[in-house]
Amino acid sequence: MHCRVISCPSVARLSVTLLFCLCIAATTLGQGKPAGAGPPPNNNPNVGDRIRQIDEGRLRGAETNAGLEEENQKRLQAAIVNMKDDYKRIQVLRNDIARNLVARKPTEYKLVAEQSAEINKRASRLNVYMQAHVTDERKQNTADEIKNEEMVGALVKLCKLIDSFTENPALKNAATVDSKDISKSKEDKANADRDLLAIIKLSASIQKKSGSLIVSQ
Repeated sequence: MHCRVISCPSVARLSVTLLFCLCIAATTLGQGKPAGAGPPPNNNPNVGDRIRQIDEGRLRGAETNAGLEEENQKRLQAAIVNMKDDYKRIQVLRNDIARNLVARKPTEYKLVAEQSAEINKRASRLNVYMQAHVTDERKQNTADEIKNEEMVGALVKLCKLIDSFTENPALKNAATVDSKDISKSKEDKANADRDLLAIIKLSASIQKKSGSLIVSQ
């Protein structure tokens, strides 16, 4: 069994893809009407009042757009903070599990249940932003039952999956992708998706099995 303890890498670049995607939705906010879209000439004596009403409406619309843009920015920043926190915390939990495995400590099922539950929760929340998918989704739909003697092996596998996911270039190098490496980037993203879904699935199985074994300790 090879299970090393790693330090948490910088997560500042993790949010780049999310930032790009969410900013696209906000690009149309605050845009005014195109040139020449004003009201046509009108000889009505009340035309001055009408123009003032139009101008006031535009001002109110600009204020509304500014408010929406500010709210979108707040939501974006909150999402980035959550992603960074989840990304880092999953690695911390992985390290805690790895230390106990390396030390060959007796498995504390209550602790394992808590750790795997938190990993599952945070990985699932990351997937809200990443929208991971695999070619054969049927393989990801149900969690496999873990036997008693397979618990240590399952924990080792979970640690390796987290290693693979957090070290994936699609997450670490999102800000420096070269246009010549688009196909490689797509492959990396597919691998990240596969690993994240596997983490969600395996952590759920470990949580379920360790929960059933708590009473036996």
